[in-house]
Amino acid sequence: MNWIKNFVRPKIAEVFSQKEETPDNLWLNCSECGEMIFHRDVELLQKVCPGCDHHMRMDTMERLHQIFDEATYEIIDLPDVPHDPLKFKDQKRYADRLKEARSKTGRKDAVTVAVGTIETHRSVVAVQDFSFMGGSLGMAAGEAVVIAGQTALERNLPLVLIAAAGGARMQEGILSLMQMPRTTVVIQEMRERGLPYIVVLTDPTTGGVTASYGMLGDIQIAEPNALIGFAGPRVIEDTIREKLPEGFQRAEYLLEHGMVDMVVHRHQLRETLGRIIGLLTDPNGPDAVAAE
Repeated sequence: MNWIKNFVRPKIAEVFSQKEETPDNLWLNCSECGEMIFHRDVELLQKVCPGCDHHMRMDTMERLHQIFDEATYEIIDLPDVPHDPLKFKDQKRYADRLKEARSKTGRKDAVTVAVGTIETHRSVVAVQDFSFMGGSLGMAAGEAVVIAGQTALERNLPLVLIAAAGGARMQEGILSLMQMPRTTVVIQEMRERGLPYIVVLTDPTTGGVTASYGMLGDIQIAEPNALIGFAGPRVIEDTIREKLPEGFQRAEYLLEHGMVDMVVHRHQLRETLGRIIGLLTDPNGPDAVAAE
């Protein structure tokens, strides 16, 4: 038995190993230009790169804190829906994919609905989170958008929808596609009531979302350089066998061609939303004077 090896050396090694290690998540690399940004600066800049102005993707809580005054809001309870209606399985079971997404994000599904004030204007906001299975539109997400519209109708409030999606959720088949007409109906009800519906298109917003509630806003706002379209550019190029124009399906291209009404920097988004809501709800109010 080696007394020094078994008793003394481990204790000495333990002393020398007690050094403070730097966490790996203190710095973030911009996916566009590669600049390293300190994590606190990322939060202060609302996930906008100070070097190239690239707008990084935000999760649900970051969006809600960005949009609402003083980051104060009321989360609306959403009803449960069948979580695996088709008992779908590809490389793994859909039920397992849902479990992983819920564990990773801490959310039940891709869309969260909240009520609060935007520049003093009380509003309903629905946020679609791309980190939850690509923000895909399924039964739960469709139900959330319907509840958001119904809440706006019940409380006589405008609705702001922050869209981010990779399309319909294939694991729910036709049931996911049924959410397109369902959400369209509730938005039409808002239009008949005269309640504003404003859509903020973020990167990326594609598929069934752009084929339904994502493109039905009274005002269509896009974040800079956001990818917006139905099919992806590579799919289109392979289909038509032609090279697409520079910047095709990006926010600025769509603004130039009349598909969106404005491209708004994230740092001005809350102020812009507040001004638009004020103009649409009270055309003769102070926001009208400020806009002149």
